[in-house]
Amino acid sequence: MSVLDLAPVAKGTTAGAALQATTELARRTEELGYRRFWVAEHHNMPAIASSAPAVLLAHLAANTSTIRLGSGGVMLPNHAPLVVAEQFGTLEALHPGRIDLGIGRAPGTDQVTALALRRTMEGLSAEGFPRELADLMNYFSGERPGQIIATPGQGEQPAVWLLGSSGFSAQLAGLLGLPFSFAHHFSSANTLPALALYRQNFRPSQWLDKPYAMVAVNAVCAETDERAEWLTGPSALSFLKLRSGRPEPLSTPDEAAAYPYTEIEREFVLQRRDGQAMGSPETVRRQLTDLLERTGADELMLTTLVYDVQDRVRSYELIAEQVAGGLRRDA
Repeated sequence: MSVLDLAPVAKGTTAGAALQATTELARRTEELGYRRFWVAEHHNMPAIASSAPAVLLAHLAANTSTIRLGSGGVMLPNHAPLVVAEQFGTLEALHPGRIDLGIGRAPGTDQVTALALRRTMEGLSAEGFPRELADLMNYFSGERPGQIIATPGQGEQPAVWLLGSSGFSAQLAGLLGLPFSFAHHFSSANTLPALALYRQNFRPSQWLDKPYAMVAVNAVCAETDERAEWLTGPSALSFLKLRSGRPEPLSTPDEAAAYPYTEIEREFVLQRRDGQAMGSPETVRRQLTDLLERTGADELMLTTLVYDVQDRVRSYELIAEQVAGGLRRDA
C-alpha cells in the first residue's frame, strides 16, 4: 500500500504549516512501511498546497531515505515536456531509484486557471497529450536524438506511470506497457471499466511484462466508526464547496458537522463516499478487501483528507498495524 497526500490547508493555518505536516506524514509513513508517497498537482484551491510537485518532492526526498516519492500526478498539458524531463531528471539524479513520475492530462484546476497555466485557448485541449507524452519519454531515453538534450533528464528516467479517471489514459497506458493508476477516490463509477480497458489493451514493454494497476482510494481510519465519520466531515464539505465554485480551506470537524446540508447536497456527499474506506480498522479492512476483490488491483494508494495532521498520521498507523496484514488479493 502507498500514500497520496494533497498537503491539505486547514482553516486558520497556512500553506507552510500544511507542507510541514506533509513532511511529517512522509517520514512517519516511511517508518510504517508504506511503499510510495505521492503528491498531486492542483491549482487555485485554497485547501490544497501541493501546486508544485517537483519542488515539494525535492524537499520530501531530503527528509526521507527509503520510501519512493512521486507525483500523483504532474498534469502534462500544463507544462512543456522538456521542463518536466529536466525537473524529474534532476530528482532522479539526486535520488536514484526512488522517484516516480505519475502523469495526468487533466488541468488539475478550473478552466480559467488552466488558461493562465497554458496561456492559449488551443492549449486547453488535451488532444496533444499522446504527442507530449512521447516527447517527454524521448527526452528521458534519447532514442530520437536532436538538438535538445535534457540535462539532467536523458539517462535519468524515473518510473513513469499514467494516471486517469476515465478510459483514455487507461487505454494509452496499456498500449505503451506502462503502469496505470486509477483515481477511484473521485471517479468510482469508472473504476472497473477503465481497469478492464487497461488490461485488454496491455502490450508488454521494456517496463512491464504484464499489467500493473494501482487504485487510489479515500481512506479514513479511526478507533471507531463514529469517530471516522466525524473526521471525514471536513473533506466532504470541502469537495462540495469546490464543486459549487466556493473553494476554501478545510473546516474543522465541528464546523463541518454543523453545516446545513440540503437534501441534494447530502446526496452528493453520499455518492462521493461510495466504494471508499472509512471507519474502524475492522470496517476499513472489509471495505479495502472488497475493493481489492472487485478491482484485482496490484497496489492500493490511500489518500486521507482530514483536518488535523495527527488524525491523518493515526489513520495510516491503524491501517498499517491493524488492517494491512489481513488484506489479500486473489491471484
